Amino acid sequence: MKVILNTDVPNLGEEGDIREVKRGYARNFLVPRMLAMPYNKQSMAEIDSRRAAIEKRKETKKQQAASMKERIEGLLVNLTMPAGDNGRLFGAVTSATIADELAKLDLATERKRIEIPEHTIKASGNYRVKIRLYGNEEASLRVAVNQPVKAEDGPVADAPATSEAATEAGASEAPTEG
Repeated sequence: MKVILNTDVPNLGEEGDIREVKRGYARNFLVPRMLAMPYNKQSMAEIDSRRAAIEKRKETKKQQAASMKERIEGLLVNLTMPAGDNGRLFGAVTSATIADELAKLDLATERKRIEIPEHTIKASGNYRVKIRLYGNEEASLRVAVNQPVKAEDGPVADAPATSEAATEAGASEAPTEG
């Protein structure tokens, strides 16, 4: 069944697109929720009257994607994650982790649009992550995964003196057999 989309529908299309979908999907989901309307002369006339506004919104989305691409590609996200001595992370850096960091930098993006090589980052180092923007636009984000800086463990002054004193005291108080 052919339908004309009233709004952007994920994994189907954008507003004004004509798509072929299963009859039940259109009848039970798209049409009742006003996400789409059946393809006919009347609905085509309605979409044609809105075509200029639809094209203007698409152009705005393209411009926003281009500006976001510039901001993302000039950015380096530093993540500090606990790791072992060999640099292997105790957890993993996922798309949700990167989406949270971008949200802190006022660059909100969906985690589904973030593509990490091999789906997760499991070792410290520098990585490039793709972020799918509007249409065919993609941005490349630099991500640096670092280990937290460990404080140098210095000798504690009281610990050796206390253990030596306890050993000496224990040896002098121990009963002798004889």
